[in-house]
Amino acid sequence: MPDIVLHGCTSTPLASYLKALGVLRLLSQKDSTVRGYWNADRFVLRSALQPPDVLNFFLEEYAPTPVVAPWNGGSGFYEKDNKAALDAIRHSTDPRFSLYRKCLKIAEDALQGMDRTASPGGEAKTKLQMRLRSQMPEEVLQWLDAAVLLTGGTAKYPPLLGTGGNDGRLDFTNNFMQRLLDVLIANPHSPGSKTKQWLVMALFAEPAPGMIKAAIGQFSPGHVGGPNATTGFESDSLMNPWDFVLMIEGAMAFAAAAVRRHADEPSGVLSYPFTVKAVGAGSGAVGAEDDTLARGELWMPLWSQPSLYAEVQALMAEGRVVLGRRPARDALDFVRAVHRLGSYRGVRTFQRFGLLMRSGRAYLAVPLGRVEVNEAAREPLLDELDQHEWLVRFRRFASGNRASIRFQSLRKRLEDRLFELSGRQPRPLETQDMLILLGEIQAALAHSSEGREAVPPVPRLSERWVTAADDGTPAFRIAKALAGLRGVEEVPMPLRAHLYPVSPRGNRWVTPDAQQRVRFYCGHKKRLPDQLIDILQTRLRLTKALNLADKPLSGAAGAGFGDVSAFLSTSRMDERIQALMAGLSLCEIPSDDSPSAGEGTVPAAFALLKLALTPDRILRRLGWLNDQEHVPMPTGIIEQLAGGNHGNRAVQTAWRRLHASGLTPVFPLKDLPLLAGIDPRRAAAALTIPLRYGAIAQCARQIFQPREIHSDVL
Repeated sequence: MPDIVLHGCTSTPLASYLKALGVLRLLSQKDSTVRGYWNADRFVLRSALQPPDVLNFFLEEYAPTPVVAPWNGGSGFYEKDNKAALDAIRHSTDPRFSLYRKCLKIAEDALQGMDRTASPGGEAKTKLQMRLRSQMPEEVLQWLDAAVLLTGGTAKYPPLLGTGGNDGRLDFTNNFMQRLLDVLIANPHSPGSKTKQWLVMALFAEPAPGMIKAAIGQFSPGHVGGPNATTGFESDSLMNPWDFVLMIEGAMAFAAAAVRRHADEPSGVLSYPFTVKAVGAGSGAVGAEDDTLARGELWMPLWSQPSLYAEVQALMAEGRVVLGRRPARDALDFVRAVHRLGSYRGVRTFQRFGLLMRSGRAYLAVPLGRVEVNEAAREPLLDELDQHEWLVRFRRFASGNRASIRFQSLRKRLEDRLFELSGRQPRPLETQDMLILLGEIQAALAHSSEGREAVPPVPRLSERWVTAADDGTPAFRIAKALAGLRGVEEVPMPLRAHLYPVSPRGNRWVTPDAQQRVRFYCGHKKRLPDQLIDILQTRLRLTKALNLADKPLSGAAGAGFGDVSAFLSTSRMDERIQALMAGLSLCEIPSDDSPSAGEGTVPAAFALLKLALTPDRILRRLGWLNDQEHVPMPTGIIEQLAGGNHGNRAVQTAWRRLHASGLTPVFPLKDLPLLAGIDPRRAAAALTIPLRYGAIAQCARQIFQPREIHSDVL
């Protein structure tokens, strides 16, 4: 069967998308084999019908679906309403309106005895809706179910059709009847009729004269008129009446799902097909307050395989995705869920619309971009943030009325990144930026008593994050080495416990009392050297206070000589290292002792200092100490370096400590190498950075005189 490309039925605006569904729905009543699909942003029909057959169907055979909303003011049923279209249909003899006339009679009977000066509200309105649903013919229920969800004795309104078939004072049903007068009541073949030209324009995008002045509501922002809508100061709302008619007919494709509910979802907006709460992420068209003022978001599927209307209706009837074990609550859940699935029932593209408050207090269906579902295999990094419902709890807290501007900004940044990265494997710098952001969030929560009460610490992230973030730079290797700092067997000392008030043994906030008993938390310093010196001094203090058997200065990963030399010579990496180590401290650091990365040399004076603080366990493994020998922690080295003027005195202290422990340096005390050209405070900070095992071995061979030790030498 040949394809008919409907150039007038595009995926945006929403009115055009719904128009395509309306065409497929109505034509399927004539030809049950007609199929439709999306290709290159156009809707395509596959049918035995030819374009003239399609035009003749709508001009000669199309019988409008009765669309009524007697519960709305402006619907034509109340004293002050415009009744011209309703009366014209009621008195028409056209057989295509016979069902419409019957439904108008049912509506009039249901309103008997009611006050017609104003539309009902509250319980009276709901009772009227329930009465109409029980009395209307089967053909009309698809409209009623698309406009109103009646459940549990209450009425809820799918955002697609406003608040029950109207948008403020604009009633869709009365306008639908008025547009029917424009295109069907008059003879479409009469010399003055524009009906056929309008239809050709609506379907095939061919120019047609004489658009009418009429409101289209939220469905097509570009046609609402108003200030700055044209070359002048303002313009009227101009529209093709066929667009409105077919749009309303297409909206009924969502009717079958309107009565479905997610069993574990209390929010009614999530009961509707492809409709979720709005999120101010993933689009520059969404502002900070839009997600709270919006009616919701619509994710319209663009399927690429020719499908019968019954198949499309089944797709719409399901109309939901599940994130883990729960239904997607908002746009961020939705985009993560569809990417996790790889596709949704074969749909790999979604057009996103936000029902946002614009142009005063009016709502418009603003296109927010297109989402292409990525089917490529990916590591589920972002899913780890769902542990213990951390992501849900943080977003809820940061969007609350009492949340500070800082938390609102952090939430927006996090949602933007999650939205961007949910469909693909993030690149190293993108993963780093995400980790840095999570570190900022952790710090903000740490300084907020309300935040710590409402939100647990960021979940422990797996080694996959570290692997994905590795860009092979010295700054990353140093940050990873610092993040991998650990304690001794009996007392864990993870870096995160120094950066945030969290338990070193578990991922939970600690109380001020616990901090006073064993103080791990150092807080945040403005400069990286100050922060590292504070961390180093805290670890050495805890060594004495807890009577530890060894120095807690080893790590899961280490930096190389070249990395440390770069750190000693310049401060240009400091900000990046500081930000990265905060984020990486939230991860499990994989063991990494690759000898190739970060090769180079370090000054002999620094090597001497580093060996004096190297844990005995490493020196024993290297064969420089036996099981009974021990290098006590040198006293005063860090203080001398931190003072800024006694760097060489610290080198002498280190020499004496090593020599007294049986590790004799190759140079005598009187000829010690100097920390020439190195800031002593940077040297002190660099002593916190774990070195690779191979680098320490090389350092020891260069500094120590050979000695006979019977041990397991690697």
